[in-house]
Amino acid sequence: MIGRVLTATGIVVALAAPAEAQKKFDITFSGGYSTSEGIEGDAIVTPAGTFNSIDVKSGGAFGLSFGYLMDTGGEVGFMWNRQMSKLGVSGTTSIDVGDMNIDHYHGYFAYNFMPDSNVHPYLMIGFGATDYGSVDFTRSTGDADTVSGPVRFSTTWGAGVKVFGASGKVGFKGGVRWTPTYITSEAEGWWCDPWWGCYLVGDSKYSNQFEFSGGIVFRFGGS
Repeated sequence: MIGRVLTATGIVVALAAPAEAQKKFDITFSGGYSTSEGIEGDAIVTPAGTFNSIDVKSGGAFGLSFGYLMDTGGEVGFMWNRQMSKLGVSGTTSIDVGDMNIDHYHGYFAYNFMPDSNVHPYLMIGFGATDYGSVDFTRSTGDADTVSGPVRFSTTWGAGVKVFGASGKVGFKGGVRWTPTYITSEAEGWWCDPWWGCYLVGDSKYSNQFEFSGGIVFRFGGS
């Protein structure tokens, strides 16, 4: 996992930073809380009950980001975030299947307002993947088992503020992020058009996480 983070960070920085520029970087360590939701689907009947929802539980979160800063206020970088969660199912009854880690890997673009100030409100957008980790659980027979979670495309959207001290090298970063992750699509029916003919219409299912976090940001380089 750490190897993936470092490799992706190196690629992003190598592409973003011109050799002749006076480079400036932000490294942020953050922690917070993520509210989560699962998805609903067709009902499945089992001896334990009827279930039509896969639940992703809310939990604590932490992460690391590395960004290359431009003089104009632009920023390009890479972020890794982990949420501690549980996988559950619900319907006529609710069952917690087991503990699950959710890892987000995103390359991102951000704009820092007031780049010459020590206070920078910012907006950001990122593209990457969400990895729903494996879940260890015990079957009704008493046998231990493991199920591997999927890796799916996701985007992330955020806003917040960075506040630096007089030196401009160490500061606080607080913000909120929304990460919708595409899970699957279900067929809803046919749509017919006189020009394009008939085609199958699908209903896309997304799992959403809303993270509220704060952390320490270290700035390197620059004057």
